[in-house]
Amino acid sequence: MHTLTANDAKRNFGELLLSAQREPVIISKNSKDTVVVMSIRDFEELEAMKTEYLKHCFTNAKQDLANKNIIDGESFLKSL
Repeated sequence: MHTLTANDAKRNFGELLLSAQREPVIISKNSKDTVVVMSIRDFEELEAMKTEYLKHCFTNAKQDLANKNIIDGESFLKSL
C-alpha cells in the first residue's frame, strides 16, 4: 500500500485519485497514518463483506438460541 503525507496528497490530488483506483492509499499527518483513500469499488466490497459477516453472526446467534446455547450480550458483542 502506498503512503502519502497530507501535504503531498493535497498538492497531487489528481494523482492520489488515480492511485486510489488501483490500490488503497494511506494518508499520514504528522508522521501518523490518518486515513485511507480507496476506490468506490473497494469500499463497496468491504461494506458488503462486513454486512455478510454480521448476517452470519446473527444467523449463528439465532441457531444458538434455538439450541439453548445461550451467551450473554457482552460476550456476543466482543465476538463481533
